[in-house]
Amino acid sequence: MAKKNTYDADSISILEGLEAVRKRPGMYIGSVSTKGLNHLVYEIVDNAVDEHLAGFCTEIHVTLEADGSATVEDNGRGVPVGMHAKGVSAARIVYTTLHAGGKFDDSAYKTSGGLHGVGSSVVNALSTHMDVWISREGAIHHDRYEQGHPVIELENGLLPVVGKTRKTGTKVNFLPDDTIFEKTKFRAEEIKSRMHETAYLNPSLTIVFEDKRPDSQEKVTYHEPDGILGFIRELNEKKEAIHDPIYFKGTAEGIEVEIALQYVNEFHENVLGFCNNIYNAEGGTHLTGFKTTFTTVMNQYAREIGVLKEKDANFTGADIRNGMTAIVSIKHPDPRFEGQTKTKLDNPDASKATGKVTGDEMVLYFDRNLETLKKILSCAEKAAKIRKTEEKAKTNLLTKQKYSFDSNGKLANCESRDASKCEIFIVEGDSAGGSAKTARNRKYQAILPIRGKILNVEKASIDKVLANAEIKTMINAFGCGFSEGYGNDFDITKLRYDKIIIMADADVDGAHISTLLLTLFYRFMPELIYEGHVYIAMPPLYKAMPKNGEEEYLYDDKALEHYRKKHTGPFTLQRYKGLGEMDAQQLWETTLDPEHRMLKLVEIEDARMASSVTEMLMGTEVPPRRSFIYKNATEAELDI
Repeated sequence: MAKKNTYDADSISILEGLEAVRKRPGMYIGSVSTKGLNHLVYEIVDNAVDEHLAGFCTEIHVTLEADGSATVEDNGRGVPVGMHAKGVSAARIVYTTLHAGGKFDDSAYKTSGGLHGVGSSVVNALSTHMDVWISREGAIHHDRYEQGHPVIELENGLLPVVGKTRKTGTKVNFLPDDTIFEKTKFRAEEIKSRMHETAYLNPSLTIVFEDKRPDSQEKVTYHEPDGILGFIRELNEKKEAIHDPIYFKGTAEGIEVEIALQYVNEFHENVLGFCNNIYNAEGGTHLTGFKTTFTTVMNQYAREIGVLKEKDANFTGADIRNGMTAIVSIKHPDPRFEGQTKTKLDNPDASKATGKVTGDEMVLYFDRNLETLKKILSCAEKAAKIRKTEEKAKTNLLTKQKYSFDSNGKLANCESRDASKCEIFIVEGDSAGGSAKTARNRKYQAILPIRGKILNVEKASIDKVLANAEIKTMINAFGCGFSEGYGNDFDITKLRYDKIIIMADADVDGAHISTLLLTLFYRFMPELIYEGHVYIAMPPLYKAMPKNGEEEYLYDDKALEHYRKKHTGPFTLQRYKGLGEMDAQQLWETTLDPEHRMLKLVEIEDARMASSVTEMLMGTEVPPRRSFIYKNATEAELDI
């Protein structure tokens, strides 16, 4: 029986309420940092993209306005404005009710990215004000909200008409609420990256991005008719490709699967997963299906053409994917994600579908392209060789110390073995390390002092990294291995500490040490960052000691300014140049005590951008780094 494909007032289903969003915004958008702020734009854009997927929208305009607000406009059908069964306009319900949208049954949308029906209403709840203009059936309807509450009176339950038009579509303008977000300045680079990504995944869609803010005016149009093939070419633009990109698509289990891949002359893999245009940073079942089947097919071919002899063990998945750049994009009618921010796909049928399409199409392709097959298998051979030598090296370098790290003089471990409660502080220098060891809570807090600056892993080869004493100690202390190279043995479940806290001085050297440590974690143990285990301690800059009253620690210049305004009497100010200047008591009160300390969680918004920025800032090429510094110097927050 054919389903009705209408999108009108009756298509909007309701599940329940809005107040919780302002109380716990992180549940809905991940965080209240810049990452969460940009997420507001993506939520509205995703709704417009869903209209495109349904076959009704060809153009989306994203504008960062001069007043700090953002506007997203599409030429889809326009949100339904008719009377809903609840007795008010359907559009009002979409923007004020959590879990209200046209995506809960598949009569209006076959596939959609904005699935939970929380996108529009969450953006509304977290904005100082939001205006919506809906063009539909010859009329323009307008609605306005302040902090999630409607301020325009309905006319007989419907939105007032403010003009006539021949166009259709929805235009949303919103200003993020500065009482909720840490910063309300949108990051154009991340938004552009996401818009370009969306254009690659939807070859017939055009996205126009415009920045009208006084200090950064620009206009860019994204239209990528080559789709994910163009995406692969962009990702590998600066790399040495081994063969032309491979592209195939197919449908299985009612799921559309589209895959592009190419091998480059490099020693790592880069496999990106998307479901209904949403980037799944933590992967999910669609990637598992692709990787497993691809490994099986390649091992079969390796035996057929004699690359692997009878007695040889199969190549591992990591061997086969060595040098691979791939994009796996699926359209699923009913996706399930782990969490609202949709970073990991959870549907078992997605694994079957990608596996089936990969298996069928790869065999068809490689049967006709034997040369490409041989090139890919030679990458796997190379990787297997290196893995075997690396495993030997790793065994020699790491296992000897496996059980002696508690007593190797550097790590002062904690007594508890309950990983969920334990935390490890990586401290710069022995003097701060000494005070920290005295000050800590021995039960749950471990201290690992490091001497000087560790190796910059972005510029070093794997054997140099593994030979570095400080890095070895860290790998051993964390207990979860590391994920670079071919003997990938990283296992987050073995992590011994819930929090890894970088505790460096609040000066240039301290910032440099923190950066080197973050580069190490990002390149060798990225899951630590993705799963929210890495923090940066925020030691105070000053201690104010008034003649009368209590002493107070001040963590930055803003706090000092505030203290000067409210404190009338004379006071002495102590400036801490480094952690070594604090005694154990002071260190406990300011930096170690969970009740009073300040910690910054390290987050990654855009994995693709993070990788290229790390490469540029920490790699060997100087000119791109110089131009980046020139371009972004005004954004820096300096402690001078």
